Amino acid sequence: MAVQQEKEPGVLGKKESELRSVFLYQVSNIPGGEKIKRCIQCGTCTGSCPVSYTMDIPPREIIALFRAGDIESILASRTIWICASCYACTVRCPMGIKVTDILYALKRTAMEKNLFPKRFPVYVLSRSFIKMANLFGRSYEIGLLAVYYLRTNPLKLFGLMPLGYRLWRRGRVRILPKRVKQSRQLAEILREAEVMEMIVPVSAWPSPFRMSERKVASG
Repeated sequence: MAVQQEKEPGVLGKKESELRSVFLYQVSNIPGGEKIKRCIQCGTCTGSCPVSYTMDIPPREIIALFRAGDIESILASRTIWICASCYACTVRCPMGIKVTDILYALKRTAMEKNLFPKRFPVYVLSRSFIKMANLFGRSYEIGLLAVYYLRTNPLKLFGLMPLGYRLWRRGRVRILPKRVKQSRQLAEILREAEVMEMIVPVSAWPSPFRMSERKVASG
């Protein structure tokens, strides 16, 4: 029987090191992102969050787990997908940490590494929305719901048809998508923004955030 190797304190495994590197790269693209090191664990972000009661890991613990070298647990949680983007945590943080933007950085890291919470497919909705926005320049509600439920729970899509019909009768939704003017130019701007994110150099992080990245010996 294979014996699981214990984690050595202060040393990151190979996978954790890779995830950490991607996340820090994302954070380096946030103006003032280096302020994450200032967190005093006061809990103001959690207390200010209107949806923290639905999170399995509160915002304060997100930063605590990052410091502890357990970013994989963060990416496997529902928290980064539940965030309502109200920015209450960012506004009220006494240390000026951009908590909401950090959660977005974690979300991008999860999407890049395909690490998602089990039995919580909201990431499918996020990806579908991005595709719709790139294609039409705006949200397309019927198409968004159709793609989401076809990939997660096709049978539930049939149950929503009566509601969709009533909304259509009242002019609240469109059957066919409507593009914004110059949608191709908008898509090019979005693609260029992605390219710009990729060429921004990673910031130099202070020593407390550089745990040794020693490869765990195999066998």
